Amino acid sequence: MLLLALLCLCLLLALSPALKGLPIVKRIGSKRLIACVSLFLLLSFSVPSLMSAFLGGKAMSLDGRLLSWPVLAWTSFLLVVYFVSDGLRLFFVLKAMGHSVSAKGMTRLVFINMLFSNITPMATGGGFVQIWYLRRFGVPIGTATAATTVRTLLATVFIFLASPVVMVALDPFAGTGMGPQISLALGLFALGYLLFFGLAVFKRRWMVFTVHRMLGLLVRIGVIDGEKGHRWRLKSMREVLRFASDIKRSLAGGRYMALAVIFTLVFLTALFSFPFVLLRPLGSTVPYLTSLGLIVVTTFIMYFAPTPGGSGFAEGVFGAFFLSSVSSSNLVSVIIIWRFLTIYLGMIVGLVMGVAEVLQEGKSVDKKD
Repeated sequence: MLLLALLCLCLLLALSPALKGLPIVKRIGSKRLIACVSLFLLLSFSVPSLMSAFLGGKAMSLDGRLLSWPVLAWTSFLLVVYFVSDGLRLFFVLKAMGHSVSAKGMTRLVFINMLFSNITPMATGGGFVQIWYLRRFGVPIGTATAATTVRTLLATVFIFLASPVVMVALDPFAGTGMGPQISLALGLFALGYLLFFGLAVFKRRWMVFTVHRMLGLLVRIGVIDGEKGHRWRLKSMREVLRFASDIKRSLAGGRYMALAVIFTLVFLTALFSFPFVLLRPLGSTVPYLTSLGLIVVTTFIMYFAPTPGGSGFAEGVFGAFFLSSVSSSNLVSVIIIWRFLTIYLGMIVGLVMGVAEVLQEGKSVDKKD
């Protein structure tokens, strides 16, 4: 695994001159981006290895049942639904805002987003790249920002709504030694996030008042100076008003917004179904809805992971939740396959497309010259 990680890093370093043409690389800096990728690869490959050692040191083995025709057929079907619905949810948000992008353009948007959102902490990069790419199709930067924000918020709201219910119903941390206190804390945090979201959309004045009060308190106790507090007040008011305006604008999209919501649900269902399909042939007796709920909580935790793409946290939480379902050697295999299907595969395609975009732009510039 370490050798594979080093090979992946060498490949990225070899391609980095081409990738420097992308605006997200210019914004973050190529050295920082390579550091993020290195951390992503290190955590992605080392955590499963450490889990294997912790669980008895058994070598990871690929069970032949994972290569059976039913498993291959179901994973192929889920992959198609996963990628297509990911593109359609943004496509219909854009339609609700009066803009349209071709199927080819949406395909590139999906995979380039997967690449950069998973090699930047807390998924900050993908949206920025999509905004840059949408401008090439004549979508104004303000509309592109609103569309990518709404697309992300739709998935986030569904996950944050479901997480407290799952934590109460399943108590997923009961067998992990972490106790019910974590479930309660995470559930309350999810509810707090939704309350914040609701206030920002429907009670903008309340939201602005609350933020201003909090910043005033920070100024009074000396955490920030008065000048910075004033700047933050102005910026927070502008962002809250813009956020609420974008949400209301998209909600006025009628049937297009309804389709965006439907395809968001389809996307999330496909994403959360991969573990069940992989674990079932290995003798796991975890019911489908329980498996779905555990992956919802895993994804919820990944939203706050400071590592690129939630790497390390995703593998660790998944292993803790499904440790009693299958043997330790099979569990590590499932974790790697699960991450490959839902993350690494899309990243590889996004890397190829990103390099192709830069090379194509370079040829266009040469022709003009």
